[in-house]
Amino acid sequence: QVQLVESGGGSVQAGGSLKLSCAVSGLIFSNCDMDWYRQAPAKELELVSSINAFGTPTYVDFVKGRFTISRDNGKNTLYLQMNSLKTEDTAVYRCTAQCRRSGNWWGQGTQVTVSS
Repeated sequence: QVQLVESGGGSVQAGGSLKLSCAVSGLIFSNCDMDWYRQAPAKELELVSSINAFGTPTYVDFVKGRFTISRDNGKNTLYLQMNSLKTEDTAVYRCTAQCRRSGNWWGQGTQVTVSS
């Protein structure tokens, strides 16, 4: 059974930090490119950050310098360290796995709420 389970969301004040985790099972994690997406209410899904199977990170401009994506292949876990959070970062954050042999998979999401 393939599972991607996000955790670490919560409510913080602007300028605060959160660290999200995405625990992956049922996949060969080290063979997967991983992404973080987010979706705010009444807005479309948007890519936040990616990390490929080699560990190379990519960030969209609006989080660059504030967020850090990483992965621990020994724990089959993806992370997103979020610093200097802004109210516009409020969204449901979802992780995705894109695996050559096993296809594409999505987690259910974890809520991040940033208040002023």
